Amino acid sequence: MEALLRPIYQERASDPNTLGIILVEKRAEFSPITDMFDSILFIITKESSVPVFTKHYTYGDKKTALHIITEKQLRKWLLLGTNPKMVDWLINGRVVFDRNEYVESLKQELYVFPINGRKARMGIEFAKLTRRYLEGKLFFEQHNYLDAYNHMVDSLHHLARLAVFENGMHPEVMVWKQVKQLDPSIYKLYDELISSEETLEKRLELLFLASDFLIHSRTKDGAQHIVEVLGLKEFWTIQEIHEQEELKNYSVDLEVFIEFLIDKGYILIEKQQTKSNEIMHRYYKVRM
Repeated sequence: MEALLRPIYQERASDPNTLGIILVEKRAEFSPITDMFDSILFIITKESSVPVFTKHYTYGDKKTALHIITEKQLRKWLLLGTNPKMVDWLINGRVVFDRNEYVESLKQELYVFPINGRKARMGIEFAKLTRRYLEGKLFFEQHNYLDAYNHMVDSLHHLARLAVFENGMHPEVMVWKQVKQLDPSIYKLYDELISSEETLEKRLELLFLASDFLIHSRTKDGAQHIVEVLGLKEFWTIQEIHEQEELKNYSVDLEVFIEFLIDKGYILIEKQQTKSNEIMHRYYKVRM
């Protein structure tokens, strides 16, 4: 297979803009990791007018996908965790071209997972967790058990990813396989939610009790990134928080997360007078 693909990737390797090329071959008959293709050519470039470029090839009864990704786009995916198969490709794929050991350095970075990047990833994941958990709890209180179930499955998934981050690793596509080894208690919660013979209401009730503790015990670590960023100045408007470069990645979960941290005492409200005697400006600062 590689011999057939070599002319394609050799042409890309001759481009000085190309940083690395990875060949990923399917490991099973049905392979979601390779998007059901027989192989993937994953090419990382310094820059491009198109951050993601894809081409499909066929040869005989085989098919290959070519993905050309800019370094900036790859870094964004790795930070936000929105494309976990990329981690699998980087870790398990075969490097067929590596300019100045760029790919090798990137792989080492994945294994080491620097603490600053890990704090940001944990903060973003914890923000997603709190939103899904709070929404699930509301549905449960309204007796909308199927909606509550859906939200709690999602919140457990975010909790699982947090457990992987806590162990200095990146979540992969099969995150529950990772968590079963890294944190069996979270895996057990997930298993009991989806396979218990208790009524759905009872399963959810028990899960909320256990989740309250697990979320509370992780709040300090989950809040560390946003608290450190907000600690850079005395107080903030909500617009300033949205525009702060490191906090933009919290996206739609940001305001719910801030309210959660106010409730937990990590962020304080600073009120300032407006032109009206009854309405106050609402600013935010961290508890020092």
